[in-house]
Parts: sequence; C-alpha cells; structure tokens
Amino acid sequence: MRWLVDCFWLCVCLIASPLLAIRLARRGGLGTLWRSRRGHVDAAEQAQASDGPHVLLAAVSVGEVNALRALVPLLVQSGARVTIAVTTDTGMVRARSCFSQNARIVRFPLDLSRWVDRFLDAVTPDVVALVELEVWPNFTGACARRGIPVQVIGGRLSARSFSRYRLIRPLVRPMFARLAGVHAQDEEIAERFTALGVPPDRVAVASSLKWDTLPRIEHDEAESFARRMGIDCSRPLVVVGSSAPEEHECLRDAVPDGVQLLCAPRRPEWWDDAAQVLDGCARWSEGATDCKTDRFLLDAIGVLSIAYHLADVVVIGRSLGLADGRHGSDPIEPAALGKPVICGPAMDDFNSSTALLNAAEALCQVRPEDLRGVLQALLEHPDKAKAMGQRGADAIAAKRGASVRACTRLLALAASTAH
Repeated sequence: MRWLVDCFWLCVCLIASPLLAIRLARRGGLGTLWRSRRGHVDAAEQAQASDGPHVLLAAVSVGEVNALRALVPLLVQSGARVTIAVTTDTGMVRARSCFSQNARIVRFPLDLSRWVDRFLDAVTPDVVALVELEVWPNFTGACARRGIPVQVIGGRLSARSFSRYRLIRPLVRPMFARLAGVHAQDEEIAERFTALGVPPDRVAVASSLKWDTLPRIEHDEAESFARRMGIDCSRPLVVVGSSAPEEHECLRDAVPDGVQLLCAPRRPEWWDDAAQVLDGCARWSEGATDCKTDRFLLDAIGVLSIAYHLADVVVIGRSLGLADGRHGSDPIEPAALGKPVICGPAMDDFNSSTALLNAAEALCQVRPEDLRGVLQALLEHPDKAKAMGQRGADAIAAKRGASVRACTRLLALAASTAH
C-alpha cells in the first residue's frame, strides 16, 4: 500500500512542482520550506530530554492552531513535552506567536513514506493528536508500525469532505481503521468517522476544542490596537473576519453611513485587493496615521481576536456565497466574546456551530442583499444586539470541556504505550 500512495504523491508533486517552485521562491522559502516539508527537523527544533510523555499535535493552519490554546497549557502543566506540527505559513506564524514559550513548532511533512519516517525519527513522539482531521495514509501507517497511537481531537468531518472520502472508501478505510480514537464534535460527525472505518468503540462525542479557547484581551491591549488603527471606540464598528476578495465591495456598501468597517482578509495575497476596494482605508501594517477614515484593513495574522473584542457586530467572512467553493469560518470565537454574529448561507463546514447559535437565537443568517438591513437593525437597537451576543456566549460556555477530555485521553494513550 505504501508504494501505491508514494507513487500517487510523486505524480502530484511532479505535476505541481513548477507552480510550487514559483510560490516558494516568491516567499523566499524555496530551500527551507521545501526541506522541512520533506521531513527534516532542524537541530534547533529538537526536543530537550525529559521524563514526561512527548505529545505531537498536528494542526493544519490558523484555525486548528487557535483551537489548541487551552489544550497546550494543560499538557505542559501535566508534565508533557509538546511539539506542534503545522502545514501552512500563516499557521506557523500563529503557532510561534501562541506557543513558542512552551512547545516547539515544526512543519508537518508531505505524506511520502520516506519523508514521514524521517520526520518521526527526528520528532519521536509517544502519542499523536490530529486536530479536527488531517488523517494521512502514510503517516498513520508509519505511526502504526512504530506503535505510536494516533488520536483525532475536536474531530470535524464536513458533509463535503465525507462525500469525497466515500467515493474512495476502500482506499481510505485502512487509515481510518488505524486511529486509536476519535473525539468528534457532534453525533453526526461521529457517525461519519465510523462509516469511514473507525471502529465504533473508538469514537466518542467530545465537543469542539474551540469552545474552550476564549481569548483573554486586556483593556490596554484593545485600546492600543484601536489607536494604531485609528478606530474611534465611541462609534459603532463592524468587523468582518476572514473575508474573501469577492465580498469586500458588498461589505463596504452594506455598512450604514457613519459606521466604521474593519475587514480582515483570510489570506495575505488578498490584502492589497481589499485595500483597493476600501479606498483610503487605514492599514494595520502602516501603523498609526493621521488620515480620517471609517474603513480599516487588518493586514496581519494573529490579532483578529482583538478586533473582535472591539466590534459592535461581527460578520463571518467567506460565508456570503458570492463565489463557488468558499465557505465561512467558525463563528465560535466572536460568539464566545459575546458579540452579535451575522453570517451568509455558505456555512456548510461548520454546521454544528451554526446550528447551536441559531438554536440560541445568537446568529443572524442572511442573504447578501439583506445584509445592510440586518446590520442597520442591530446597530440601531444595541440592547437587542447585546442580548443576542450574551445568548451566544452562554450557549458556548455550556459546551466547554473538550480540551480537558483531550488532555486526559492523550496522556492515557502515552502511558499505555510506555515501555
């Protein structure tokens, strides 16, 4: 099976290599990034000797890294060594910002058997946790041969991903069957993991890790952010998190006159496009300016939580359904901060979060043409908006505890394999 997977990935790499080379060269990472994706771990990243269990957490990007903010301190306090393996550049930036003091940060390798083996030889974990999904055939196979248990935590398997996996179920069933366990976010997701080959007795519903990760924003930190951006805290502010290029014009036109708008595009390559649409906007990267504007661009990674803290209303970016294939981000964080949340119809990747907030009457799900009216109604009735935000915060508070359950499970798995 390994040779078949390797052949597939080699073909993919060969086909995609010209584009990958161009992208890496533009980022200045043609040597370093490609080397790390082949499983090399720099000497500076090697773990220090310790008697505690070594836990490897595999997180794809920013969202998965953010989901670990409660779990990592719990593991460290329990005496574990923690390594976080991240796939994307933005995820690496966020992981270093959050965890550089108590975990080592490395790149997750591409799923060729030789590169996976090289990576595991360097990292030598006692247990592996895959955050939300990130299940790969060669990686799970290599862990199984070494006797390293692999657990999915905060398991999330969208309907779209499930339908794709089902098309190749005979090929993916072995890698799902190897999992030591799955902590799924809800019952429907648990059933999907079981259908793909995880033994039913290894699957449990344990909620989402993100319920536990309410960021603590100090008042001085929020004030400093507002001063740098030029935001007037005495006037209403709409914050759009993880927006996409096709949405910026719609968002600009939907915000009522006199209301401030801050957009935080999902990807760095979208920042300049957003700046053109938000003509005359103040950009985070340019620091404090004297220009008077109601339009702001957050062209930075890792500070969106502070913007949410300042918001009167939050709009979930990429949810408006203006481009095929785009879907909104998880609404948990702004809702947990007690903010009234608006999203569009494209929330398929986060059905459970959306359903929870809808049931609590803490979410407005609207069509793009109705966005202006809903924004205006919330901003004109701040008491109703505040009550809506509080309902969301209360609904999320009742769901917390997944990080504690994940910590207990990972430490137990590590102890069961100790020699």
